[in-house]
Amino acid sequence: MPKPKGNGGKNRRRGKGDGEESKRELEFKEDGRCQSFCSPISCFLSFFIRLTSDTSSGQEYAQVVKMLGNGRCECFCFDGVTRLGHIRGKMRKKVWITAGDIVLVAKRDFQDEKVDIIHKYSADEARNLKQYGELPETARINETAVDMAMAGDADDDDIGIDFDDI
Repeated sequence: MPKPKGNGGKNRRRGKGDGEESKRELEFKEDGRCQSFCSPISCFLSFFIRLTSDTSSGQEYAQVVKMLGNGRCECFCFDGVTRLGHIRGKMRKKVWITAGDIVLVAKRDFQDEKVDIIHKYSADEARNLKQYGELPETARINETAVDMAMAGDADDDDIGIDFDDI
């Protein structure tokens, strides 16, 4: 019988993390403002283009409402629109996204109803965003799909049977 030489395959390595959760820097959305090294002419031109454009391209915060499968999900953007979200390839099978997660999405210039998920926030990071005023006060953090569904069905416990008639 051959002597085992390895330590396991890719499934053994898949579940291992870094061992410690390191604090990462909070990532804010880009609002399209010019940097300090931008020249005044290009700064004015980009400002004029943003004013005259009919779509507000860029990034937005969103909450995942429902997972649809195949790397897609239904996202409620905090600008009030529900869009189809697509998990980018760099995040697939590395960052697990579930319903109720707060994510950073990039709007597409050519498709207003679709967005690309580019970053997932942990619960602590989402709370910090809410404290900084980036997320609205109505945003619910750590809400699962069951909790969101139960919030909509608050008093619908009636199944149609009245036991007083029996």
